[in-house]
Amino acid sequence: MRYGAEILVYLKEGVLDTQGKAVAASLTRLGYDDPSVRVGKYIRVEIEASDIDSAKETFDKMCKDLLVNAIVEDYTVKVEELR
Repeated sequence: MRYGAEILVYLKEGVLDTQGKAVAASLTRLGYDDPSVRVGKYIRVEIEASDIDSAKETFDKMCKDLLVNAIVEDYTVKVEELR
């Protein structure tokens, strides 16, 4: 069975988000009222797995092994069965 994951990677609370601050400053200059912005990453991955639980474990391992810097980043994974 084929599974896909949408992985959102974002800085942990308390970690300075310089990109987010720059985007917020630009939005303010464009006339938007006091925006709060956090910049992260969106990663789409597809794999073959025997079942959804196995797919979730694999996606989580990918995040821990390579996709996420656990010291400064958190992540969420949304898994779906593909047709």
